[in-house]
Amino acid sequence: MLPLSPRALFWMRRDLRLTDNHALFQALTHARQVYCVFVFDTAILDALENPTDRRVWFIWQSLVQLHDVLAKQGCGLIVLHGRATEAIPALAAKLQVDTVFANRDYEPAAVSRDEAVGAALAMQGISFVTCKDQVIFEKNEVLTQNGQPFSVFTAYKNACLKRLSAEDLAVYPSQKHLDNLAHTDVRALPSLESIGFRRPESATPEIEPGMEGAATLFDDFLERIDRYHETRDYPALKGPSYLSVHLRFGTISIRTLARAAWERAQFGGRGAQTWLNELIWRDFYFMILHHHPRVVAHAFRPEFDHLQFDDNAERYNAWCQGKTGYPLVDAAMRQLNTTGYMHNRLRMVTASFLVKDLHIDWRWGERHFARQLNDFDLAANNGGWQWAASTGCDAQPYFRIFNPVTQSERFDPEGKFIRKYLPELATCDKKFIHAPWRMDAAAQERTGIIIGRDYPAPIVDHAAARLVTLDRYAAARQTHPPEPNPRRYAA
Repeated sequence: MLPLSPRALFWMRRDLRLTDNHALFQALTHARQVYCVFVFDTAILDALENPTDRRVWFIWQSLVQLHDVLAKQGCGLIVLHGRATEAIPALAAKLQVDTVFANRDYEPAAVSRDEAVGAALAMQGISFVTCKDQVIFEKNEVLTQNGQPFSVFTAYKNACLKRLSAEDLAVYPSQKHLDNLAHTDVRALPSLESIGFRRPESATPEIEPGMEGAATLFDDFLERIDRYHETRDYPALKGPSYLSVHLRFGTISIRTLARAAWERAQFGGRGAQTWLNELIWRDFYFMILHHHPRVVAHAFRPEFDHLQFDDNAERYNAWCQGKTGYPLVDAAMRQLNTTGYMHNRLRMVTASFLVKDLHIDWRWGERHFARQLNDFDLAANNGGWQWAASTGCDAQPYFRIFNPVTQSERFDPEGKFIRKYLPELATCDKKFIHAPWRMDAAAQERTGIIIGRDYPAPIVDHAAARLVTLDRYAAARQTHPPEPNPRRYAA
C-alpha cells in the first residue's frame, strides 16, 4: 500500500485518457490533490523530420479533448515543451508533490529516460511510481515452465490464454475520482506552431483523435467483430478495427479492448478470438523487446545479422514512393504515404517485397515505416519487420516468400484497393490489374495504360529475385550456423 500523499503529479505519456487509466487511478486514490502534466519531449520531437507529422497532430488534438474535460472540473492540464528528464523533476519540485505517477513504457530509450527522471526525483526526496497499463501482461509475467521468456508465439499465446482472467482485465475506475484533481488556473494549451509543428494538410479524415474518437471506432468495430476472422485480410473491405493508433497513444485502454474480445470468445466467437490473438501478438513483441533489446538494431537470430543485402537507393526509393511496378505493393505504399495507415496484410506483403524481392536491408524499411505510420510502435514495428524478413523470433521461414501477384489476386480479387490508390490503373481490365505488364500492346493502347510510361514496368522479376533470396539466406546459415541450443526457439 502506498501512503496517502498531500499532492501528487500524474505524468501522462502513452495514455491520453481519463478512463481506466492505471497510474492516474493510483494517483487519485493516494493523493488529496493530483496535477496532470504532458511533456512534448524535445528528445523525441527534435528527431522528427516532418513539421506536419500526423502523430504530433493526433497527440495535440487528443490533449485538446483532455484539456476541455479537465477545464470543466476547474483543473488545468499542464502541457510543457522541453526535455522530460529536466521538465518533470523541475515541475515536481515547483508543485511540491510527494510522488510522481506514470504508466510504464518498455522501449529502451523510454526506460533510460524514466531511470534518469526517477534518479533526479529521488535526489529531491520525491517518489516515482510506475504502473502497468499499456499491455495485458508485461516483462516476466508469462514465462516458460523453465522460467525463460518465450520465443514462439503460439506457445506464448496459449500460456497467456491459460492464465487470463477477469481480474487481469479489470477496470481501474480513474474517472470516478476526478474530484481529487488539483484546481489550478486553466490556461490555453500551447499551439502546434509554438512547438515547431503545423497541422497536416492531409490529416487522415478517418482518424478522429482522442477518447471520443477511440470510443466511436470501438463501438463501430464491435458491430463487425464477429466477422473479423473472415474480413481482416482484405484491404478493400472494412475488416480491421482501425484502433491501432488509439492503442499506440492510449486514448483507449488495452483492458477495455481485450475484455470485450475475451468475453465474446468465451462463447465461441471466432472473430473475437482472432482479434484477441492479435492483441496478444502486441504483448508478445513488447515482451521480446524487454528481454532482447538488441533487436532494435540486430536480428533476433544472430546468424541472419550476416545476410547479404544490396545497397540500392534507387530500388529503395521506388519502393518508398510506390513505383515498383507491382500494383498491390505500390497501392499499399501510397496508402501509407498519403494517410499514415497501412493494412496489416499489406505490411507483410510490402516488407517481404523489400527484403526478399529487392534484397534491401529490413532496417531500411523499418525506418520508413517509423517515419510514416500513425500507429508506429517500436516493438510491433520491429517485430513485424523481423517476422517478414525471417530474422526474428517465430518468424516466417526464409523459404516462404510472398508472391506479390498471387497475394494481390487472393486478397484484392476485384482490384478495388489497387484502383483506389493507383488511379493510373483505373481503366485496367480485372484480368490484368494484378500484373498489368502482361497486357499486350493492343490492350495497353485500348486501356490507355502504357507500361513504362503510365505505370512502371516491374522493377525486378519475382521468380529470379526469389532464387537469389534463397541462396543468400542459405549462405548466411551455412557461414554462421544457428547456436546449438535446443531450447533457444522452444516453447
